Amino acid sequence: MRITGISTHVVGTPWRNLTYVQVHTDEGITGVGETRMLGRTDALLGYLREAETNHLAGSDPFAVEELVRRMKYGDYGRAGEIVMSGIACVEMACWDIKGKALGVPVWQLLGGKVTDRVKAYANGWYTVERTPEAFHKAASTVVERGYRALKLDPFGTGHFELDHAETLHSLSLVEAVRDAIGPETELLVEMHGRFSPATAVRIAGELERFHPSWLEEPVPPENLKALAKVAEKTRLPIATGERIHDRIEFRELFESQAADIIQPDVGHIGGIGEARKLAATAETHYVLIAPHNVGGSVLTAASLQLAGCTPNFKILEHFNDFADAEIKKVVKGAPQVVDGYFQLSHEPGLGVELDTDAAAEFPQQQAHFDLWAEGWEKRDPSGGRGE
Repeated sequence: MRITGISTHVVGTPWRNLTYVQVHTDEGITGVGETRMLGRTDALLGYLREAETNHLAGSDPFAVEELVRRMKYGDYGRAGEIVMSGIACVEMACWDIKGKALGVPVWQLLGGKVTDRVKAYANGWYTVERTPEAFHKAASTVVERGYRALKLDPFGTGHFELDHAETLHSLSLVEAVRDAIGPETELLVEMHGRFSPATAVRIAGELERFHPSWLEEPVPPENLKALAKVAEKTRLPIATGERIHDRIEFRELFESQAADIIQPDVGHIGGIGEARKLAATAETHYVLIAPHNVGGSVLTAASLQLAGCTPNFKILEHFNDFADAEIKKVVKGAPQVVDGYFQLSHEPGLGVELDTDAAAEFPQQQAHFDLWAEGWEKRDPSGGRGE
């Protein structure tokens, strides 16, 4: 079996574009992969056009390891977010082809399952007014839909510092959410790399009474010593890693013991196999894995293949019941959350298929998402830019 070419399909929403890649073969089996880029979709498409000629056409889709190695190192330049995301799309599509050809799910090819179901947490649910009452109502809706975990960033446009009034307001939002979901539902707090270590530590102390299951990216991701400083001064578990795009770059994070949960994005870190290797390394450091997952249903399906065969897998993020829920229709067999969990698929490959006709109903947008703009949590780019 040989790869004959690829086709790309961009599904657009006002705040994000989702890129789907179909890998075609001379035996008629097609695999699909996906990633989500913010502001770099055209760059990704350009890279994939070059990679199709330089690396993909004529290659064996079963030789996933060799293909990833050539795409990562064969152009000599250091692979960053765009290249690693392109690799991820192709890599998961090759696993999809391999699973379909052999009649087994991808998790079976990676060592077999360790679980039948995977806990989900909701994100994208708080696109409401930034008031305790609105957050309380929205969080209640999440629990009513069966979720047993949810995440929020309550900190507005906070950057490095958070003044006293804004701190009190942010805490009131967390308090409202905890009241709405009760003591048994997991509460995950996101900081989006907003704060200085001192501010993060101060806020962490205030948050402890709400018993969050983790504090995510409390400081900017570039300085791991700053993260270690926060980790040393809080009892809350630290989660980070969505903006690290090469598993080798996690080495320093593991050595510092600054993170309790790592959050690689399967669509940015080179795909399922690279994420599985990273998870195994994390396991040797007693660290859990909870992938960043803000894409669509193919990326969710790929992340679930990883979850199915990974002993130290904690939980999986899910946007598509709340933000842009209509895009689920572009994927046949899209994973669903029932009673707070995904059920592991036993279908061959990734267990999903891209509906290209449905995808065409959502053309690429000039998507723009600015986490530092007022009202960013509503995911309305026109409102976020003050237009």
